[in-house]
Amino acid sequence: MDYSSLPSDPDHPVGSSPWQTSPQATNHFSTSEPGSAPSSPLAKHSAAAIDESPRQSEDEPNQGGFDRQQQRVEDRSSAGDTSPQDAPGRQQGPPLNGGDNQGREYQQQNQSPQQSRQQQGFPYQQQQQPQQPRSAVPSRYHTGARQNQRHNLPQYKLQAKITSLERTGRKDPVLRFDVHTNLPRFRTTQFRDVGRTHSEFAKLADHLISANPEAFVPALPPPLTAAGVGTAEDEARVKASMQRWLNYVCGNDVLMRDEEMVFFVESDSGYSPVIRMKQPATGVRRKVIKQFAPPPDDTPELHDARPIVKQFYLGTMDTGQKVDRLVKCRRSLGLAESDLGVKFTQLHVQETHPGLAAAYRKLGKIIQTTGDYHAAQGTAEATTLGDPLVYHSSDAFIVKETLTNRHILLRDLIAAQQATRSKLSAADRLKASSSVRREKVDEAISALDEARSHETYLGNKTQRVTSNLLVEKRRWFARTAADLTTAVREYVTREIEAERRTLATLESVRGDVRAIDASGGL
Repeated sequence: MDYSSLPSDPDHPVGSSPWQTSPQATNHFSTSEPGSAPSSPLAKHSAAAIDESPRQSEDEPNQGGFDRQQQRVEDRSSAGDTSPQDAPGRQQGPPLNGGDNQGREYQQQNQSPQQSRQQQGFPYQQQQQPQQPRSAVPSRYHTGARQNQRHNLPQYKLQAKITSLERTGRKDPVLRFDVHTNLPRFRTTQFRDVGRTHSEFAKLADHLISANPEAFVPALPPPLTAAGVGTAEDEARVKASMQRWLNYVCGNDVLMRDEEMVFFVESDSGYSPVIRMKQPATGVRRKVIKQFAPPPDDTPELHDARPIVKQFYLGTMDTGQKVDRLVKCRRSLGLAESDLGVKFTQLHVQETHPGLAAAYRKLGKIIQTTGDYHAAQGTAEATTLGDPLVYHSSDAFIVKETLTNRHILLRDLIAAQQATRSKLSAADRLKASSSVRREKVDEAISALDEARSHETYLGNKTQRVTSNLLVEKRRWFARTAADLTTAVREYVTREIEAERRTLATLESVRGDVRAIDASGGL
């Protein structure tokens, strides 16, 4: 930190300072570490006492004269001489022709160290204190400057904005985005028109999930939606969902610092993960581990979160499947209504009654339109409710597996603690044995050190993962609740609009039915 900008910096004074005329203007402040405890405020007085020691050794020849003068003063006071010239508080000065300056020098040379500190320290500071308070306090007590320094620390950020979506048929779409960052790992602060395919985004997401067990990486949105490939709604929804995914990944303090983020942005020709990371347990071993009871957990919030997330995962998956069946039935209903409308339209050819023939023709068209509306309503249901349920089901699965990885980490920590205890007991047995070989001692010590270092590493990692997952869990619950609320609101709005449109279409044929004959079509 640059202390030259402080108004009370002793090396760069601004205005008068009480240490300018004092003989003890050394101001040797200790340069301790920021985390160390500050020294006592009385340290400067002890330093002054240390600085007085050589001065006392230089004044030793005059010390005897001072004692004799003090003895004469005491004798005169005991004899009843109370003249103001020989008062105890006044010392005999030099000859009068020396002037006031010589008198002051004489007093400074012959006074005791206690009187010197009192005259040069505290009274002088009290005189100068109203002009410049706390000017002699060491710079580490300037809390305002420390707070300003803390506020001036750089706030690292990584921002990405999707600009376009390029799709060729049903092939892998290409998303183009701009990046702005101030992270020191990147070679520049801005990257324009970076193009990555959806499969490359999937590779990055898989790496982030495996390499960051202390973060809930959101599931990657699919490259297409139920709205239909090539439609404006499909493009808007894909861009919006990918933008939300990028916002979360780039805004996460853990994920934004991953080294693969640099490679993903700066790679010129495609992207492939440079660092290959795997899950801590896969395949049969992972299935076997899940069959056991969870390990002892001292964090109830995370311990209770995994069953909730698992139920949410299974519930959203089951609800998504039911919505999918509903959409299929709705589309089948639309096709059946369209076929019915065509058949009603064909009836007006052989109908001899003119009013009934017109009613058949108009009613057939209305039924066909209603069938089209129902097919569109099924698509809207799949888009607004089916896709969010499927996405949040996959997202909850990632969260569940991340919490499972933490359980595996806890099991590894317990195993490491048991290994350390066994190594320690082996070393104690070797220590208590009568005949000890040097090779066995070295081997036992190295094994114990290795076990302890591994246990320390797993303990620190477990603590880091637990503390970060606590924050991530709360964020995930809030984000998921907000997203599902938005999806349900949009689903209900689209349903209301579809039903109102269908009802208005059916109401439009009422006049044609009433105009069949004089009885009003009855």
